[in-house]
Amino acid sequence: MNLHEYQTKFRFAEFGIPIKRGKTATTGQQAYDIARELGGHVVIKAQVLAGGRGKAGGVKVVNSPEQAEEMAAKILGMKIKGLTVRKVLVDPAVNIASEIYLGIVNDRSIGKPVIMASSEGGVEIEIVARDNPDAIVTESIDPFLGLLDFQARTLASGINLPHEHWRAFAKIATNLYRCYVASDAVLAEINPLVITKENELLALDGKMVIDDNALFRLPLLAEMRDTDAEPVEETQARAAGISYVKLDGQIGCMVNGAGLAMTTMDMTKLYGGDEIGPANFLDIGGGAQAAKVAAALRIILADLNVKSVLLNIFGGITRCDEVARGILQALDEVKTNIPMIIRLAGTNAEEGLKIIDSAQLTNLTSAATLTEAAKKAVEAAQGAN
Repeated sequence: MNLHEYQTKFRFAEFGIPIKRGKTATTGQQAYDIARELGGHVVIKAQVLAGGRGKAGGVKVVNSPEQAEEMAAKILGMKIKGLTVRKVLVDPAVNIASEIYLGIVNDRSIGKPVIMASSEGGVEIEIVARDNPDAIVTESIDPFLGLLDFQARTLASGINLPHEHWRAFAKIATNLYRCYVASDAVLAEINPLVITKENELLALDGKMVIDDNALFRLPLLAEMRDTDAEPVEETQARAAGISYVKLDGQIGCMVNGAGLAMTTMDMTKLYGGDEIGPANFLDIGGGAQAAKVAAALRIILADLNVKSVLLNIFGGITRCDEVARGILQALDEVKTNIPMIIRLAGTNAEEGLKIIDSAQLTNLTSAATLTEAAKKAVEAAQGAN
């Protein structure tokens, strides 16, 4: 789950990271009032979960409440990378002397968080890594010890930070790690962390990505979720308790079990080659009832790229007859001629196939094995193209 800039910075402030505390506005009048309260010289920043806001015209410095109202009215409602700006952050303007990057990310290769710093702040870290990797200094963090003082000093020295700022930098780095851990984040970055002309260190912009699997224990962060940047299908799937990820292929996959779902996707890609592949990852989970199966099928059929559907169900906890009823329930609500290949195995598989056969739907085809099912799904998708 991604947090907006204002949500991230307010979260940073809770952990003692210095920010300029602005306010959000949803109308030009609100921006006027906030700018007047902050002294007039402010920055209007579009709040959307996308990069490149400045290049798109979503970040503007103004010198009066009147200009703030005018600029906010222009930014609100604009599209940035397909996302509509519904809110702006009105921040006090800052006199910037230099910019630094500071961020923490999970490194799966070593099983630890890694903190990174660069003197090239204000630039996407991926670009710095590509064009000037020597400008990035990293330290791995032992989860049992946390970020140690000498590591923060190593970062400060590595980016040639003036010695007078080392103590403040180390405190910010330590607090960023505290925030990262407490938020179950997979990414927390300050970009840029600026040195102002008044010789202060400030987090001017921030980004956080929270682990979705931890949201059950972070209700306050879960409430901040903005689904505008997420596919509608993923939002619907989450509400139905279904694990779903939209992909770019043509074969809709409905499977019970993450491992079986991955295998099913691999098989469609194996026989589909470069042209045909899975349209989604979808796991209805164990013990799925008819209502959940129907919800899953509706989500799959809503994808206009889907040319065929492969249902691969192994009945363990999940009963195949329940899945069959769910399929028919969904098809009763969502009429479609898209070919569907059904492979049922395990608990009540025979009963499930009887239910499917009794419906006498011409676009439903059964398969005895996953190999057979994958081949039929690919052929059906190729025929539709």
